[in-house]
Amino acid sequence: IKLKSLDKTADVASALISRLLLAIVILFFALTLSIAIALWFGDLLGKNYYGFLVVSSFYGLAGIILFFIHPFIKSRVNNSIIKKMLN
Repeated sequence: IKLKSLDKTADVASALISRLLLAIVILFFALTLSIAIALWFGDLLGKNYYGFLVVSSFYGLAGIILFFIHPFIKSRVNNSIIKKMLN
């Protein structure tokens, strides 16, 4: 039982760590892309802060949408962890 639980714990931990590293890389990509898009929009609109306002408004809207679908995401992640632990 100890060996089986250790194996499952290691499996879940390695999956979480690898996904966390992938999320960090995607986060850095999204950050630099967001800055580039904000500067580009600012160039098109005439003032740099307008571009940052447009990009931040997009992220605000995305945050509101994520707030409302949070229970769905939470249940999917929870079910995924449970499946990993039981298989």
